[in-house]
Amino acid sequence: MVPEGWIITQLSELADIKRGAGSQYLTYVEAPDDGIRLIRISDFLGDSKKYVLHTSAIDRFILRKDDILIAGTGATAGIIFRVPDEYSGLPFSYNAPRIRPKTTSCSGYLYYFLCSDTIIRQQHALFTGNAQPFLDTRAIGGFKVLAPPVLEQKRIAQILSTWDQAITATERLLKNSQQRKKGLMQQLLTGKKRLLSCDGEPFSDNWEVKKISQISSRIQRKTDGGKHPILTISSRSGFVKQEDKYSRYMAGESVKNYILLERGEFAYNKGNSKTYEFGCVFDLEQFDRGLVPHVYVCFKLNAGMSHRYFKYLFEADYLKPQLGSLVNTGVRNNGLLNIKPSEFLSTTVPVPCIEEQERVADVLYSSSAEIEALSRRLNCLRKEKKALMQQLLTGKRRVNVETEAA
Repeated sequence: MVPEGWIITQLSELADIKRGAGSQYLTYVEAPDDGIRLIRISDFLGDSKKYVLHTSAIDRFILRKDDILIAGTGATAGIIFRVPDEYSGLPFSYNAPRIRPKTTSCSGYLYYFLCSDTIIRQQHALFTGNAQPFLDTRAIGGFKVLAPPVLEQKRIAQILSTWDQAITATERLLKNSQQRKKGLMQQLLTGKKRLLSCDGEPFSDNWEVKKISQISSRIQRKTDGGKHPILTISSRSGFVKQEDKYSRYMAGESVKNYILLERGEFAYNKGNSKTYEFGCVFDLEQFDRGLVPHVYVCFKLNAGMSHRYFKYLFEADYLKPQLGSLVNTGVRNNGLLNIKPSEFLSTTVPVPCIEEQERVADVLYSSSAEIEALSRRLNCLRKEKKALMQQLLTGKRRVNVETEAA
């Protein structure tokens, strides 16, 4: 049911839709001083910038602040971006069609509506059965838009903009906290910055450097026949259930050879990833016990070693230079680096006294807790905004426009 005073119309009735400059207009240059920046969808995703020679031809493809761009093809097809002031006056590319509201007061509302689940469902209907998702200007113009009166559009956009500001501020705080923690790791885990002991005096003892085999014992225990979760290591999340990561059970008969790992024990996954180029080390903390692939190098710290200290040391990818030097024949066909267990266990780590290990861990724990709190807050804000969009953009929840009318 259409809310009272609202209409259903096509996007083409509310906005002009145009493709950007195609290859026939562009000559790419490497030096920024030699050309003008070309705005692509990848600019909004943190990709490298592209520059083209300026010609009068591309003057027809110039952006204004608050124009809307939609990814027209490929894996990002359908993603929506609002043009910031810094991109105003620059040309946009062919694969990023521009949506320019015919009435500037509708710009904010249209942006949020185009980001809504209503439009996403319309996009999916267009993509069904296509090998390569693609949106032409006719399809984009045919999007059905539920539009309230202009004053209500403006008020809805203002409300959602306030949520965006809160999300952006939290994202900024989170990024700063992550950078702060990274800096602390670089200082504290290398001994460049020393902390104070319980007596209030700076730690001054020299750190030892020991092989992992000297501070731990290798684990190769087999399954005890019990029902244990089959686990794998995600380079971003640590230990996760195999079926959660791959959406299916993958171990098969090989599970008989899996290693039974217990809470607090570590495993090195020698699969390379974007996050950890030469493999990663995580401890098991989400499960009491679990079965892990036998290709993982598993180990347990000896007494007198701080579990938290080494957890942060491995998280900081301290072993990367050493592991990189061990990779001398590339990557095997199965994606595993050719690093033997004995080679991994021979890599070395800095070992301060146990009290300093714990003090370093305390500082990094506090920094991690701040990051986790901000991440939870950010997730909540995003969920709440999404729920609010569902209410406001369908008219299920109406807004007061008396202030606007006054």
